[in-house]
Amino acid sequence: MMLSTSSFFAILGAAIAAWVFGAAYYMPLGKVWLAAQGRTMAEMQAANANKSAAAKAFPFVLSFVCEIIMAWTMYGLLFHTGNFSARAGLISGLIIWFGFILTTVAVNNAYPGRKLMLTVLDSAHWLGALLIIGAIVGGFGG
Repeated sequence: MMLSTSSFFAILGAAIAAWVFGAAYYMPLGKVWLAAQGRTMAEMQAANANKSAAAKAFPFVLSFVCEIIMAWTMYGLLFHTGNFSARAGLISGLIIWFGFILTTVAVNNAYPGRKLMLTVLDSAHWLGALLIIGAIVGGFGG
């Protein structure tokens, strides 16, 4: 798989855009997301009270690293299909989301009996992230 400078920047740009999207998506939905987990803001604050700054930052760093991996994987998929375009990236993102992300989130939330709203919120976030990644990598990565 040939990575050029432009594809590296497309991968990094896609990961940054998806990460920013996640922040913008969850900020207004914070209370709804907590309620879907059956938690309150006070419980979250208490759970985080004794954590170090590094421990508090870890989920955000992990999210970004995982989005880099997702963007690099999208690049590999589009490279192997030989079809770099924003349209191909969007379609690939939708297929990946429907076949792997939605199904995984649904199963992972069903077994512990989590609310359906949590699946809706989290899987919708990943749909947006994959569409952004696909459009950017497809449009600029080839």
